[in-house]
Amino acid sequence: MAHKSATEYAVERYDADLKRLWSTSLPLTADQAVDGFTSGATQATVVIYQKTATAQSLSAQFIELSNGQKAPLKKLTETGARDRRPGLAFSPDGTKLVAWRYLTRETQIKSINASIYDEKLTKLKDRLYDFSDQGALFSTTVHVGNDGTQYVTLVSDEMKKLAVRCYRNDTKDIKVMSVAVGGVFGGKVVNVFDTRFRLLPDNTLYAAAICNERESGLYHSLKVVKFDFSAEGDMKFAPEFKFTPEYLAEVNKANDSAAKRLEDVYLTDLLLTDDKQLVVAAEKKYEEGGDDSPGHTRELHLFGYNEFQSPTWHSIIGKDQVAPATEGYSSIGYRAAVFGPEVQVVTWEKLKNKSDLYLRRVNVQTGVVSDPKGLGLNVAADQNPSYVKDFTGWLDAKTLIGVSRPSKKSAALMLNKIVVK
Repeated sequence: MAHKSATEYAVERYDADLKRLWSTSLPLTADQAVDGFTSGATQATVVIYQKTATAQSLSAQFIELSNGQKAPLKKLTETGARDRRPGLAFSPDGTKLVAWRYLTRETQIKSINASIYDEKLTKLKDRLYDFSDQGALFSTTVHVGNDGTQYVTLVSDEMKKLAVRCYRNDTKDIKVMSVAVGGVFGGKVVNVFDTRFRLLPDNTLYAAAICNERESGLYHSLKVVKFDFSAEGDMKFAPEFKFTPEYLAEVNKANDSAAKRLEDVYLTDLLLTDDKQLVVAAEKKYEEGGDDSPGHTRELHLFGYNEFQSPTWHSIIGKDQVAPATEGYSSIGYRAAVFGPEVQVVTWEKLKNKSDLYLRRVNVQTGVVSDPKGLGLNVAADQNPSYVKDFTGWLDAKTLIGVSRPSKKSAALMLNKIVVK
């Protein structure tokens, strides 16, 4: 997907030699924004969010990959202008889509109204997820599997419990699994601070949670759970990883800093190999203060688990990235992908006075991280570089695609194939 101008996007397809095969324009009005995009085997799907004085809506259209022909825009869900923003999720293979709106009383979520669609945007099911049994403090979101099954994740019980509800389209029965990850430990109340969920094509769902102490805000531990709803259902709770003073010392050493405590570290990725070894990634993200202040991303925290969900290693990648407030975090941070027994991490950084894309390889068995390797992408670092990270992807383990603007004088973007030796 390409951003052509303030009011126009386009979906474009290229061949292996980066020759453009077709381009399909997606004009937007001033009150519209692209809210989701995915590409499957035969088509791409774009979801557009629109807010007017009276309503909010999500609409979608698909584009045939063979010729770029687009179907008419179809409304998926609609809610009031003052309601919570509607949500959406794609299945792992992009063939199913769930769109939902929140039903609230004052500010509290009471239920979710959802509709499930196939890749041609044919409605498969309408669902109501009821939360009348929940207390006043919980958070929730919806995931959809390749078969259309929905998984509603909850952080509940005053932010101490992880729960998943499974809704199949062929039955009214609801399967539920839950586990307490917070509580009282050593006389201190520990809550869930941040969560990350990952639904796999086989419908197993992984959850990671950073827990902290309610009173002090000190980071307490990382907890990982696997929910498997096949057969009778199974849930596996990994041993917790505690954030000790020794771990803080490792972070300070990696970033050449002297922080007194962990702060502003948020979960960003759950990366799984084919043999179900897991890498949980978290990143330090913060703003200097105020609405117009620059954004910063610092060190990456990586935690490795073997196929039996035992924690086996942890690694810290030191970095220091800054972006103007106008870009948020779009141009900084990282992109990651799994290839066999390794995770590849790409960042856009300025190292040794050279602005470039840098590649690091993480051995999933050992956690050993390679030195950053410059990819030789000529990046003009003067303004709006968000395309560098956001439009970086992999064709295979040794071939990346990157978008760059090669000079300060050039307004044009270039599509680059990068082969890593």
